[in-house]
Amino acid sequence: MIVVTGATGNIGRPLVRALAEAGEQVTAVSRNAAEVPDGVRHVVADLADPASLEPALTGAKALFLLLSGDLHAVGANPADLIAKAADAGVRRVVLLSTLGVATRPFGTTRIAMRALEDALRESGLDWAILRPGGFDSNALWWAESVRTQGTVAAPFGDTGVPIVDPADIAEVAAACLVDDRHVGGVYELTGPEVITPRQQTAALAAALGEPVRFHELTRAEAKAGMTQSMPGELADDTLDILSSPTPAELRVSPDVERVLGRPPRSFADWAARNIAAFR
Repeated sequence: MIVVTGATGNIGRPLVRALAEAGEQVTAVSRNAAEVPDGVRHVVADLADPASLEPALTGAKALFLLLSGDLHAVGANPADLIAKAADAGVRRVVLLSTLGVATRPFGTTRIAMRALEDALRESGLDWAILRPGGFDSNALWWAESVRTQGTVAAPFGDTGVPIVDPADIAEVAAACLVDDRHVGGVYELTGPEVITPRQQTAALAAALGEPVRFHELTRAEAKAGMTQSMPGELADDTLDILSSPTPAELRVSPDVERVLGRPPRSFADWAARNIAAFR
């Protein structure tokens, strides 16, 4: 049995599907009731309450650990989740970390994530760590404004980073969960090229077949929107990267291709597959 947390999100959903299609027994974990593929067990649990995860871990051999936003907040202790997994007899944990652990190691949220990585390394379990940068799916923040106003509103319109398709993250995670070759691996996951918000807007327009206008937000305007779904400190960390990426954050990593044997998908590919959300 493989347990997937965050199972209804942009990474968890394709990961559950990929594992199920490969013939693995899967338990999908989310905070709320959800539809899952046939044959997949679903458990409602809140990772902020590690004890609620115990029913999902019974009989599991591996765990994909994706933290919800509140587990990045000051005072949270997500290492308890790793301890719960070890106590339940789980043998392998694949952790979704962040590229910022390597590129900006001194921010509070990065320090906390590094501590979680270290707790996993020291747990005695088999492990792999995934460190993606920005996600293609963050463009879904723009879906309503594209639908209703034909506009993308974002900060730092001409500053880009090599954002990654969550489907690629899911496929790498699946490989790490089932293939012993990836035990002890730390993978930096990016897309195939640096792309700016203005270029993303053009890709969405091409997929829609109609014009989409780009409107540049101030940093303060962008933070106000982001803090509706994440802690303010995490929003600031994200905006720091988007405004002034370091050379390491601009680097296109070979790790997706190294694990999957193919190049990472482009933002244009993600837009074409997800364009219904913008219509």
